[in-house]
Amino acid sequence: MDEIVYSVTEFNKMVKGYIDENPNFQEFFLKGELSGVTYYKSGHLYFTLKDKSSQIKCAAFNYKYKRIPEDLKEGDSIKIFGDVGFYEARGDFQVLVRHVQKEDKLGEMFAKLEKLKNDLEKEGLFSPLFKKRLPKYPNSIGIVTAYTGAAFHDIVNTTRKRFENIDIYIYSAKVQGIGAKEEIVKGIETLNRIPEVDLIIAGRGGGSVEDLWAFNEEEVARAFYRSEKPIISAVGHEIDNLLSDLVADVRAATPTQAVEIAIPVKSEIEKQILDREKRVRSSIDRTLRLKKDELEKLKNNYVLKNFIRTIEEKNQNLVYLEERLEKSLNNIFKEKRHELELRTEKIIGLNPLAVLSRGYSITKSKNKSLKNLSEIKVGDEIETILNFGKIISEVKEIK
Repeated sequence: MDEIVYSVTEFNKMVKGYIDENPNFQEFFLKGELSGVTYYKSGHLYFTLKDKSSQIKCAAFNYKYKRIPEDLKEGDSIKIFGDVGFYEARGDFQVLVRHVQKEDKLGEMFAKLEKLKNDLEKEGLFSPLFKKRLPKYPNSIGIVTAYTGAAFHDIVNTTRKRFENIDIYIYSAKVQGIGAKEEIVKGIETLNRIPEVDLIIAGRGGGSVEDLWAFNEEEVARAFYRSEKPIISAVGHEIDNLLSDLVADVRAATPTQAVEIAIPVKSEIEKQILDREKRVRSSIDRTLRLKKDELEKLKNNYVLKNFIRTIEEKNQNLVYLEERLEKSLNNIFKEKRHELELRTEKIIGLNPLAVLSRGYSITKSKNKSLKNLSEIKVGDEIETILNFGKIISEVKEIK
């Protein structure tokens, strides 16, 4: 077989001719994800279209006249219409873009997310009633994030700066892509089974909406809600709240802020303790000085200095009062005794039996003193009472 040798120009012309004549390379559609989007002032747009395995360069000349969107950005999913272009001079192969259409996959994702938010809210997963308080002085924290990610190093470094004695338990988990939600859930459940862990920080650094989407998954949100230990959602993002933010006990804007919320600064605590100690000592010293001054005043008090003399004077006064009381009581008793004697004599004088001693007698009939003759009749028995006895007799005659 004869050897065929082409010059570079000949070969590039042959390639260009093949491409130009092949209908498969003209007027076709491609879809993929944007990368390296660059708008030039000249009016041209360059970007790379890629999928999981491959990528291809694309160019849209005078894109404004083709009504191509001017807000394309990294990570956008698009569908393009165009032709294969081959630039002979440089041997460059690229797609010449005629039209760009955004694929609204993200819109569908957000629509599903909104429905899920409503469902979880109705269940009460966002209610403040179920939010747990963070411990004021945690001894150990648990972290669910990628071990190789910047978020892990930010959390560890910030923790060590604030309080180097705190223990850190790390569960390395994928935080984006396939399998991320399962690993995040497992990490939260694993750290909940460690008694020493006082609180959990689960999150990652910033990224595209798609990169952060694992924290919008229902399984992850429910794992946050089921956590028996206080849990912080620490995902660096600028979009609206993720599901994990709404369900977590506390939401932090970044992993670093999560540490700042959860862990006090040791030096500040020590300063607070020293300040309180100073205030207590100052208060004690002030109280002691006041009590000492009061004691000195009491020592110089006239009453206390002359206490014994005062007691003696009070005793003398007490004896004097006692004598007066006794004398007064004796006088009262004497007056009352004399009054009693007079009344007794008077009562005795009024006693009907007293007349018997003067020779008189009392006559009774049927145990009643006789006052009228009509009270007796002949034959009645009567009783005559004398001073020293009595006479029983029968009535013979009434005159």
